Amino acid sequence: MGDPIFDQGLTLAVWITLIVKALAVFVIVLVSVLFMVMYERKQVAFLGNRPGPNRTGPGGWLQSLADGTKLFMKEAFTPAHADKVVYKLAPYMLLVPTIVAFSVVPVGGTIHLGHNLNTELQLADPPWGILVMLMCSGLGVYGVILAGWASGSKYPLLGSVRASAQMVSYESAVGLTVATVVLLTGSLHTSAITAAQKPGYSGFFSFIAKWNILHAGIVPFIVFSIAITAEMTRAPFDLVEAEEEISGGYNLEYSSISFALFYLAEYAALVTNSAFIVTLWLGGPDGPQIDHVSIGPFWFVLKLLIILYIFVWIRATLPRLRYDQLMDLGWKRLIPIALAWLMIVAAFQVSRAWGAVAFGGCVLGAILLWRAIEVGKGAAAVEATAEAARADAARSSTAKRRQQESTP
Repeated sequence: MGDPIFDQGLTLAVWITLIVKALAVFVIVLVSVLFMVMYERKQVAFLGNRPGPNRTGPGGWLQSLADGTKLFMKEAFTPAHADKVVYKLAPYMLLVPTIVAFSVVPVGGTIHLGHNLNTELQLADPPWGILVMLMCSGLGVYGVILAGWASGSKYPLLGSVRASAQMVSYESAVGLTVATVVLLTGSLHTSAITAAQKPGYSGFFSFIAKWNILHAGIVPFIVFSIAITAEMTRAPFDLVEAEEEISGGYNLEYSSISFALFYLAEYAALVTNSAFIVTLWLGGPDGPQIDHVSIGPFWFVLKLLIILYIFVWIRATLPRLRYDQLMDLGWKRLIPIALAWLMIVAAFQVSRAWGAVAFGGCVLGAILLWRAIEVGKGAAAVEATAEAARADAARSSTAKRRQQESTP
């Protein structure tokens, strides 16, 4: 695997093509953020039976551009107790990994540029491309942590501490489900993962036959989608910036361009992770051909819009979880399910017999885990009851003592 553009060596045409592709990735991410902000606001308004933004531009679609312009013109300030270098660096540490991650997403097949120059609709296709995605998703948390720590304020610090625990909890589930995809496709190339999902026969609906969402049994796809939503700290997992608890979270002390960069990074991560969902589970740019002509970029964008709408739908529907529910879901549900399913898929890759053994072992393990959780809940309830009894006894003793002291 690899981009065929390098078959001609590093000529001037190759360098120009690479520069144009790099600029295209940067522009696509920025424009997609402007679109996604309005797409979300429009769809949330629709789901809530409201008109939404409808004043700026045709149908209100230029509202996000107006908001961005306003943010860039606001006064920028730095808190007096902030670590100024880290404070200014943190927004870029959140944004840059997101753009880098999008560079390994294949949005189409190979195109011909003339003079024996062919290239993929993908900026980079390293042999460890899927690891780039995991690396960039892991690096994003450092921007959040450093932003909260460098602000010199307790509320941003609390939001950043929440972020670190949340990211670690759900990064494990993301990694285990990605390992399932790598096991099925046998490659870390994102282009090879897409190619492995192409059908081996013709037919209008045959393109979904080898999608990883079906081959993996749907469960890893569900776990990955939930975990990646929590990793992006989107609703219902947005405890990092819970307004009623910590006044906005890690970016509370930011304004102007710095705040705009955080906003940009949040929606860029949403678009990038949705693109990875399409690549890993839904066949990437593969789809039915029209008159024997591949229109991969069209199918990729269509799948991407559907995934983005589901994210918006979830945000408009589900209430925010409590922090203990957030941790329980990650450690007690998603990680065991992802690990068990990885073992089952690996066993079935060997033989059906080993797959059946692995499935039975995972069912037994699930029963034991459920029993352990119930025992833990019972012990916690007993401890809470005992603590309440001790508190009641202390209050009663205090009341009696006061009554005796007040009696002449």
